[in-house]
Amino acid sequence: MPQPAFDIEATIARLFVYPVKSCAGVELPEALLTETGLEFDRAWMVVDAEGEFVTQRQLPRMALIRPQMKHMEVVLRAPGMLALHLAFDRVEQPVRVRVWKDEVAAYDMGDIAAQWFSDFLSEPGKPQALRLVRFDPEHKRLSSLQWTDGVEATNQFADGFPLLVASEGSLAELNERLAAAGHDAVGIERFRPNIVLAGIESHDEDRVDALHVATGEGEAELKPVKPCTRCPIPDIDPATATSSPEVGDMLRTYRADPRVDGRITFGMNCIVLQGVEHMLKVGQAVGANYRFE
Repeated sequence: MPQPAFDIEATIARLFVYPVKSCAGVELPEALLTETGLEFDRAWMVVDAEGEFVTQRQLPRMALIRPQMKHMEVVLRAPGMLALHLAFDRVEQPVRVRVWKDEVAAYDMGDIAAQWFSDFLSEPGKPQALRLVRFDPEHKRLSSLQWTDGVEATNQFADGFPLLVASEGSLAELNERLAAAGHDAVGIERFRPNIVLAGIESHDEDRVDALHVATGEGEAELKPVKPCTRCPIPDIDPATATSSPEVGDMLRTYRADPRVDGRITFGMNCIVLQGVEHMLKVGQAVGANYRFE
């Protein structure tokens, strides 16, 4: 009998893009693969008056802002707010903003967008002066060369890498553990992946060298390079924006990762080695070989 081409064989079960960093994701049946990850992923970001990025860590109500991708615009909706329309081809003045340790070039999206975010994310007695910015595609923001082995992998406003891959198996194990402790199951949305794989064992995404995706345009190759360390965001229920600690507490019982000095991880950050301008689709086959170090 012929030997299988790969150690493990999976399929793409779900695809997500997050147009505005830290707001809700958009689930899509297909998405264009670009150098910086999936098209429109983390293309926009909310910043404070000093140009510093803000996320659900400070403003959990960002989880309630739900984008919808249209033909020439992204439409943002939030409870009690009129829809905000952002044209793909429209920006205002250039600005400099910060995401983690990086200062990057961006474009301000104007006063209407700024007021919309400030109004929705302000709490009684805690007014917010926020702006919405769009990443300048001419700016080259590199992922950590330490983790990419010197490969220059660009990304937009993502925390550090172009793509995040997780698996249904990893989520199933977490939910089994939560159920045994008397907690409700959670959705993969809490972990904000771009690509969700089906058909592999729990956390096999941690153990493989490269993901080979069979697309209509040929093979795309995505390389897992760094385990995704987890902040408190998975404790935030994306449907209500309320936080409770059971997800993080459970992960701490079995997901301390020696590769990142014992921090808690779930999912793998990936870079794009091959397949720019290919279309990733739900149902496509993914093959991978185990990594031996």
